[in-house]
Amino acid sequence: MRVALVLGTSAGGVGRHVRSVASGLAARGARVLVCGPAPTEELFGFAGGGVRFAEVDLGDRPRPVSDARAVARLRALLRDADVVHAHGLRAGALAAAACARVAPGPLRLSRGGPPLVVTLHNAVIAGGRTAAVYGALERVVARGASRVLGVSPDLEERMRALGARSVGHAIVPAPAPRAQPGPAARAGLRAELGVGDRPLIITVGRLAEQKGLPVLLDAARGWAARTPAPLVAIVGDGPLEDGLRARITAEDLPVRLLGRRRDVPALLAAADVAVVPSVWEGQPLVVQEILRAGRPLVATRVGGIPDMVGAGERPPGGAGLLHGPESEAALLVPAGDAGALERAVSRVLDDPALAVRLGAAAAQRAATLPGEGDAVEQLAGVYVELGSARRRR
Repeated sequence: MRVALVLGTSAGGVGRHVRSVASGLAARGARVLVCGPAPTEELFGFAGGGVRFAEVDLGDRPRPVSDARAVARLRALLRDADVVHAHGLRAGALAAAACARVAPGPLRLSRGGPPLVVTLHNAVIAGGRTAAVYGALERVVARGASRVLGVSPDLEERMRALGARSVGHAIVPAPAPRAQPGPAARAGLRAELGVGDRPLIITVGRLAEQKGLPVLLDAARGWAARTPAPLVAIVGDGPLEDGLRARITAEDLPVRLLGRRRDVPALLAAADVAVVPSVWEGQPLVVQEILRAGRPLVATRVGGIPDMVGAGERPPGGAGLLHGPESEAALLVPAGDAGALERAVSRVLDDPALAVRLGAAAAQRAATLPGEGDAVEQLAGVYVELGSARRRR
């Protein structure tokens, strides 16, 4: 089977997922072509082992002239594919235009090319004109895709509401770890950071609006009053870096920006608590890594996180700290609530028995999560199903 994978600009989870899927499909005998921006190939190295890469200028912002060129380029590249799989909303909309003939009328696409699968990895959290633009892209994907996969229940429901023909749940596992760091790695990193006996709170993610980092700094202001004050270490880079650094300095917060690191598993092993304060997440790879590391986790109740940590339904109107049964592998708090975040982390730091229970539940939960082979097997089944339907038509 000839499979074409399409993605736009990526610096994290989407690129790693596409690389994993591409290599897994090639290992099963598929002829795989990855189409995307040159910097994405430089960062993730898709080509090799039966996978080809073709440069297509798919930026992260709508640009009419460049987008038209990208569609023309994709149309030529995807002509001979048995199935096309686009990752992300913009990549999905442009692939839909490349795989289909545009019929008269607004947003009407006829299926003239290969079957198109679109995985939606992120929600649209912006407002105003940006939300209107991305809303139009959502409708293009809903009308043009043969199958839409969402990384969280809210994305799946959104596509069903927009009239998508077929909607399913995407499997986006974190790459399998080579080995979990031992006690020596934990001690070495704590010494490197100069933590001493202070608690270490770790957050990993792109320094962008979606990750809820201003709320984390609000909570850190409360933790600063603890004795000893915890060190909050933020791993990652991104557009908010300068603003976050300025605020940390101005308010003398116990927060350190570590930048992009390659030793995230060791950093998690060194942490007393891992925090994910995001405004929205799908199936964040870092949550899977935290669970594998068996670390106590405090996260926001958004997107796909509750399902990942085994959280059940909550009664409507609940407020404050959300803590379910011991089988749940995290304490979950509302997004944007710095007070709830501060209290949840303090609760873990003040209750060693709770920290141990959460860590053990995290490790148990990690053992139940699907792996990279499961993701490839799911997609191979989808591709064969759509290919067979196309041949029947």
